[in-house]
Amino acid sequence: MKKLIRAGASLAVISAFLLAGCSQETTSQDQEPKSKEKSEMSSDEQAATSSEPASQSSYQAIEPSEAAEPMESHYTETQLAEMPKTEAHGDDTERSVPLGQTLEKGTEDKSDGPLQKNRIVSYYGHPDSTSMGILGEYSPEELMEKLKDQTKAYSELDPERPAIPAIELIATVAQRNPGEDRLYMHATADEDIETYAKLAEENNALLILDVQLGRDTIMNQVKSLEKYLKLPYVHLAIDTEFHVKEGQVPGEDLGRVDGENVQEAIDYVSNLASENGLPDKVVVVHQFADMIINNKEAIHPTENVEVVLNNDGHGMAALKRSGYHQLVHNQPIQYGGFKVFYQKDEPVMTPEEVLELDPAPAFVNYQ
Repeated sequence: MKKLIRAGASLAVISAFLLAGCSQETTSQDQEPKSKEKSEMSSDEQAATSSEPASQSSYQAIEPSEAAEPMESHYTETQLAEMPKTEAHGDDTERSVPLGQTLEKGTEDKSDGPLQKNRIVSYYGHPDSTSMGILGEYSPEELMEKLKDQTKAYSELDPERPAIPAIELIATVAQRNPGEDRLYMHATADEDIETYAKLAEENNALLILDVQLGRDTIMNQVKSLEKYLKLPYVHLAIDTEFHVKEGQVPGEDLGRVDGENVQEAIDYVSNLASENGLPDKVVVVHQFADMIINNKEAIHPTENVEVVLNNDGHGMAALKRSGYHQLVHNQPIQYGGFKVFYQKDEPVMTPEEVLELDPAPAFVNYQ
């Protein structure tokens, strides 16, 4: 039964990917990328950021109101008794961890990262596209206001784990156009990254730079972002389904990655934090079907990096819950993440419904 559920969920999500052109639309073949400009960040500014003590917080959670109540008080006895049956679909219906716990069963967190005591709530997308997420639908100032409101909703529901706002910016965009380098991707302009880096810094939020890979390697993508990853409030996300091989095209063919290559990036970010005296980092690994990540057991956190396995995919709420159960609950790495699509989910799950998942997502991103 367990195998049938996993296969069914994967087929449904993969079909949605192929019909829609992927879980979020890539840039069209005719779209010309912005010209990439060199960062205006001076060497002194970079040195200043890299010398910040690791213990110094680079973010500020949205605090709950005084009236906020403990998490379990938001559910009836019937709802509590039904959890997590709504996501198990015939699999093990007993909670693996207590309601509200974010660490997956059998895992630990040896870092001083933000997920130790907080949840991250992020807005995902690209400033040049309304089809790739909410980030492209609003000006930076409007976006931050809405993000803080959405983040506050999670702090109110779980006041013991106040949520931190984050911007998840697509830093390398997979596309159907091969481009001059035949890598089927283009880099987001430095000026755009710096605009949202400044926005995050000024609002005590986090910036998560997302790489979509195309035919490039994970390490090439991560190294291209090193000057930003040296900032204390910047973290990394890897969109695994956009990594295609020779003869394949992102958005038309479902990509995949090897867990060892993901771990290489995690270790690289971990060393970057350690060697530069940076606060501990978060690496988010996006996945919406089992076949997208081979050798998943190779992925693990470090003393300087917290790892989130984020369950992507849009559509029916029941299918999304089942996907989280199969990919996160049944394949524990450290923390679970969950993506909510404002425009494509049926229906859009409420924060209460998201937090009843087992384990409770430590990372919630909205597209």
